Amino acid sequence: MTRILAYTSPARGHLFPLVPILLQLRERGHEISLRTLGSEVERMRALGFDAAPIDPAIEAIEHDDHRALTPLGAQRLAMRTFSWRAEHDAGDLHRAIGDVEPDALLVDVQAWGALATAEAWGGVWGAWCPYPLPLASRGAPPFGPGFAPAGGPLGRLRDALLGPLLFGSLVRLVLPRVNEVRQKSGLAPLGDPARLFTGIPLLLYLTAEPFEYSHPDWPETIRLVGPCEWDPPESPPGWLAEVQEPIVLVTTSSEFQDDGRLVRCALEALAEEPVHVVATLPSEDPLVHSPPQNAHVLPFTSHGPILDRAVCAITHGGMGATQKALARGVPVCAVPFGRDQLEVARRVEVARAGVRLPVRRLAPKRLRAAVREATGRADGARRVAAGYRAAGGAVAAADLVERQLRTGRSEPW
Repeated sequence: MTRILAYTSPARGHLFPLVPILLQLRERGHEISLRTLGSEVERMRALGFDAAPIDPAIEAIEHDDHRALTPLGAQRLAMRTFSWRAEHDAGDLHRAIGDVEPDALLVDVQAWGALATAEAWGGVWGAWCPYPLPLASRGAPPFGPGFAPAGGPLGRLRDALLGPLLFGSLVRLVLPRVNEVRQKSGLAPLGDPARLFTGIPLLLYLTAEPFEYSHPDWPETIRLVGPCEWDPPESPPGWLAEVQEPIVLVTTSSEFQDDGRLVRCALEALAEEPVHVVATLPSEDPLVHSPPQNAHVLPFTSHGPILDRAVCAITHGGMGATQKALARGVPVCAVPFGRDQLEVARRVEVARAGVRLPVRRLAPKRLRAAVREATGRADGARRVAAGYRAAGGAVAAADLVERQLRTGRSEPW
């Protein structure tokens, strides 16, 4: 029996897409140990995993990038958060390895310290990435601001000028912090931050074309397997069966970023529309005073049963919520607030699987018009769903992990 130890950052949006992969591996006879958020340990044990919490000090370090006044300021705060967490997750995974004695590791790509520990460990290991991969590629726009792909001389000039500028900013923000963690793990420093991703022996990238751009120059170690959807098993709310109107789902981030105004705006925008709004606020106070009669506002509910009835999803541009809708052929109105959400929203627009509404333009009238336009792009959403299915999902991911186990590779292919 092969023992696999999986280690996640403190975010449900990183844990939940991993669950179907771990379930596939468990069904194939592998023993699964998991270190994740303390609040999810019992739920993971119920699935048959040997689960335990990550160091509480990691969860105590919360995202505060919503306090920044500029996108660059938000990036700096986010990088600071990840580096502070890395100081703890490196040692936390090291201790877990000693306790579990695994044959292989799967590490959240956002846990920088744990990545260093996995590399220093020297055994078979890989990682997964549930958000747009910040890695340059020929023909794709520079990562970060959510630029649209641009062809022709002007587009190539834009990318040639801004690519190094944005990449240089990333180098200055990320590389010193990553190398500090690597040094403590006895690893050589990286000269290129891209090696944080390209140096992983197997990186499961949880998306697929045509939602993701084509990246023919990426190494074969980065494998696009499509989103791996999982919701906590629970019965749909009783009132759902009584709803007769088409449903519009509204989602906000599972890690606080002060995006609750998206829900308030959607309730006002759609109050007189012939739809029923279901909004979830997992990281904020779900109390909304006097919501309209055509709406339910909840702290959380499994999105699957809602999306099965939905004609549109209004998302904050989070990769998980957006891909979950598109995987069902439900078009998306993406309103990005920051982080990787600018890139997600642009991909929605480029794939013609919905529309992108910049948060600075968020207002009831504009949101109502955007939802109407997005609803008409179901064909694009269905094309994206077909691409996801073709990528293979959790089955393909488990196949790749087993290949890694058979070959015993701890270095990139």
